[in-house]
Amino acid sequence: MKRQKRFEKMGKRPVNKDVIVDEWPEEGFVAMHSPNDPEPSIKIENGVITEMDGKKREDFDLIDLYIANYGINIENAEKVMATDSTKIARMLIDPNVSRKQVLEYTTAMTPAKGQDVINQLDFGEMIMAVKKMRERQKPANQCHVTNFVDNPAELAADAAEAALRGFAEEETTVPVARDAPFNALSVLVGSQTGRPGVLHQCSVDESTELQLGMRGLTSYAETISVYGTDKAFTDGDDTPWSKGFLASCYASRGIKMRFTSGSGSEVLMGYPEGKSMLYLEARCILLAKASGVQGTQNGSLSCISIPTAVPNGLREVLGENLLAMMYDLECATGSDQSFSHSSMRRTWRFMGQFLGGTDYICSGYGAEPNPDNSFAGSNEDVYDYDDIYYLQRDYGQSFAIHSIKEEDAIKIRRKAAKALQAVFKGLGLPEITDEEVEAAAYADVHEDMPKRDRIADMRAAQELMERGITAVDVIKALYDGGFSDVAQAVLNLQKQKVVGDYLQTSSIFDSNWHVESAVNEGNNYQGPGTGYRLYKDKNEWEKIKNIPQAIDPEHFEM
Repeated sequence: MKRQKRFEKMGKRPVNKDVIVDEWPEEGFVAMHSPNDPEPSIKIENGVITEMDGKKREDFDLIDLYIANYGINIENAEKVMATDSTKIARMLIDPNVSRKQVLEYTTAMTPAKGQDVINQLDFGEMIMAVKKMRERQKPANQCHVTNFVDNPAELAADAAEAALRGFAEEETTVPVARDAPFNALSVLVGSQTGRPGVLHQCSVDESTELQLGMRGLTSYAETISVYGTDKAFTDGDDTPWSKGFLASCYASRGIKMRFTSGSGSEVLMGYPEGKSMLYLEARCILLAKASGVQGTQNGSLSCISIPTAVPNGLREVLGENLLAMMYDLECATGSDQSFSHSSMRRTWRFMGQFLGGTDYICSGYGAEPNPDNSFAGSNEDVYDYDDIYYLQRDYGQSFAIHSIKEEDAIKIRRKAAKALQAVFKGLGLPEITDEEVEAAAYADVHEDMPKRDRIADMRAAQELMERGITAVDVIKALYDGGFSDVAQAVLNLQKQKVVGDYLQTSSIFDSNWHVESAVNEGNNYQGPGTGYRLYKDKNEWEKIKNIPQAIDPEHFEM
């Protein structure tokens, strides 16, 4: 067939490499409005929910029962369920209705009612609703700190640079499970070198993750996965109660945590029950609410290619983020998986979260190039920094990170690697050489680093756990090695676990260890002139305006 030349060229555009499919409701390939979704309903007898979303209590599965027992404000439920969903949707974007007033309705909704409210909103309206419904007044951001060979000096350097750029949280994971203690230790030292008060976690199996937190080698947890169908949930021998118990284990040790969920996971696992992705995610969010955790990381995450293959995909993703806020949860709006060959589509992936401003806009920005990202590659990584800085400057809108000077990056990277070198020496771990320290200061990817004996590192990482090493040992090694300021930062982080203030919803630390959360820095947006305004945050706005590329017009010479 002879091709029309323009169509032929358009067919070769990057976006046409993306996988797009038609809806298939019976197998869960529908983002919103599945014909199989239940109608919202509730019946309450003697303070007990006896019917929810068309299902009687004797027919409840484990998730239904858990949500009905613990997840819904039943005092207001019958009134709310009788309220037209369009009216509640209008309340979300009405500047005359406060967030507190909206929550009286939204925290009393069943999963089907929550989904029905979201279905009334278009993408622009969701952005308006997010501005009002996020928990903390000021947006923040979270990044990934990994590398393909788990090189500890490079991890520490990348963690320090990301902290200096403004990330409030950092998350690492491992290509090799046995490396987890070294990765947690490296990011702990690096993050506190870059900016004291940055929270960090190590995404591994739940048992190891809890042990690392209890030893003080991490400061929060996030990858506690929950699913929206009973079969998907119990496939790994889990129940809602076991997840709730795990959440209490973290809280009792003063460690912040949230659940992780996301649309498309049930489709990927083969248990969608013919329901829409949004409805199943509504169940996940209410399950998190019922467990008493601070919040959830959602927004499809590693399953992003599933919803974005069908109509309304990105609308659904922002909708599930908003739904978490409507149920009064901290929301880390995951943008941690690359899904498109199109730079324009990748940008629109995070635009709703960016313009609305969420508790953690990306929840997985790549603080390393994607080839070194052990989470399989983020939607945006280090090579996108300048684009993001321009975008903030263009819109006068906070992405919660800022540019830094090259010489400052080199300086902080070198200091973090040297601090980790001192810790390894003090704890009797495999040596980090001066050559590695200097390489980490300038490295881009792991190939720029001297090769380490990975077998020796893995053995030492396991021995570190067997020896019972805790943050106290790390603090002593830092102090003895001449890094008293980093030692003090790590000590302060442990103190905060005893105090427990950062267990509040949406909590982060500023540089003075002041907790900013939904409790003391709650979102008070209620229309123009209210809420967080970047131009009023003089220090942050100056950082965003004065990027290194900006030319001084008074002293410009051709």
